[in-house]
Amino acid sequence: MNKYDADLGKRPANHVPLSPLTFLRRTAEVYPERPAIRYAGRTQSWAATYERCVRLADALRRRGIREGDTVAVLCPNTPPAVEVAFGVPMAGAVLNMINTRLNAPAIAFMLDHGEARTFLVDRGLMRLGREALALANVTPLLVELDDSTIEPTPPSGALAYEALLAEGDPNGAWSLPADEWNAIALNYTSGTTGDPKGVVYHHRGAYLNAVGNALEWALPRHPVYLWTLPLFHCNGWCFPWTIAAVAGTNVCLRQVDAAEILRLIRDAGVTHMCGAPIVLNTVTTEAERRGERLPSTVELMTAGAAPPAAVLERSGRVGFRVTHTYGLTEVYGPNTVCAWHADWDLLPAAEQAARKARQGVAYVVQEELSVRHPETLEPVPADGATLGEVMMRGNIVMKGYLKNASATEAAFAGGLFHTGDLAVMHPDGYIEIRDRSKDIIISGGENISSIEVEGALYRHPAVSAAAVVARPDDRWGETPCAFVELRDGASVSEADLLAFCRQNLAHFKAPRTVVFGELPKTSTGKIQKFLLRERARQLG
Repeated sequence: MNKYDADLGKRPANHVPLSPLTFLRRTAEVYPERPAIRYAGRTQSWAATYERCVRLADALRRRGIREGDTVAVLCPNTPPAVEVAFGVPMAGAVLNMINTRLNAPAIAFMLDHGEARTFLVDRGLMRLGREALALANVTPLLVELDDSTIEPTPPSGALAYEALLAEGDPNGAWSLPADEWNAIALNYTSGTTGDPKGVVYHHRGAYLNAVGNALEWALPRHPVYLWTLPLFHCNGWCFPWTIAAVAGTNVCLRQVDAAEILRLIRDAGVTHMCGAPIVLNTVTTEAERRGERLPSTVELMTAGAAPPAAVLERSGRVGFRVTHTYGLTEVYGPNTVCAWHADWDLLPAAEQAARKARQGVAYVVQEELSVRHPETLEPVPADGATLGEVMMRGNIVMKGYLKNASATEAAFAGGLFHTGDLAVMHPDGYIEIRDRSKDIIISGGENISSIEVEGALYRHPAVSAAAVVARPDDRWGETPCAFVELRDGASVSEADLLAFCRQNLAHFKAPRTVVFGELPKTSTGKIQKFLLRERARQLG
């Protein structure tokens, strides 16, 4: 035996399973009176939040919830959505936050697949919740989450959330998981090409990604964080646990509204927020319409496809400082970051935007980020031009897909997580995504990045939002088809917009078709390209 192992094993004194639940306990002890949650004119301290979470855990156990049971939650960004991030796993259960924009059959599938034992539903979503239960095979305990900001509804007959909390002991005992590999959360993928897959998170990964968020964003003590990102999306990118770790304040927001966001930034002293590029664009547009600048700089973390250069420049003038990250449901949300270099501040604005548009490097808590040939797994040259698939490895990768061994094996083939995203590796080791593998447009044998074409469209002053997909073409196989939302009061013809793109792109990359109108979006603000691809096919 190695001398460093002899008589030096793991003991209760020197080994504790990693879990983000410890963040809540520490902050409640150290900063009990600091504001934890603000919503609808009310403020709740960290001490009160800890007590409510302990009550919830104890009440769930009294109701028969055991280790590994699933507790499903259908709720917007209201205070209970923060509390369940702690109270449910404190009971040893697994938290399943469900997308509030789904229909009843989709929710019913998730309730059955996850074998939900308890179902917490927001009062404003109770009709949808009951419709889902009517279609499901499981019969979980139904709990109604109240919200004073919405119109009263007839009694649902469900157990009230506050009544459930009253059943719990505020001094009830709770413990960390025996194994940090134990599941803490279940999140479902979008399921655009079939049934959604259940992504399983463990306590270790949630702990590490929560810490990674704080490190990569250089979060200060006591930030004021506005919940524009849905808490059902990758458990809010692990930020309920991150904000607890840094003793911050969760400013809850029932729905994304640009005017309300600007009010909260001003009145609540918001310092940080997360959201899809469309959220940044919407709030920036509203601020510009009012002729306002934010009272102080607000840090905004965005993920996925980079905000176009024009949006980044506009948001900077308004007062946002954008940090670009990238990730997937399978990796706890943000997993890479465009780590900024001070000397980049000296670059021209357009060049700064180009740098910021890159998805960047691995989170400090992630082991490996690479761009590889999807079949041979050989790394592509770091030349900023050769396409490959983004792959990852490390402690903030999911346990796997619930009840889907074949999908899990495929995702982890060769010892790496396969993202399905196509990217290049730059000489400095920063990756830049060029497309989802399903979104790349192959026209006349040439690969066209839809992201590059969208970037050109966003530079036109009349364009508010844009998405580009492949349209079938008898001659070329596929051609780029652009779907465009215009700014309020703006107008531009299809011919003028096409001419603008040809001035800013190689001609073969320019769209052949432009369709004007509102773009379909998910509840997280992502444009639903699968719907647009179908529309493009129907154009003939």
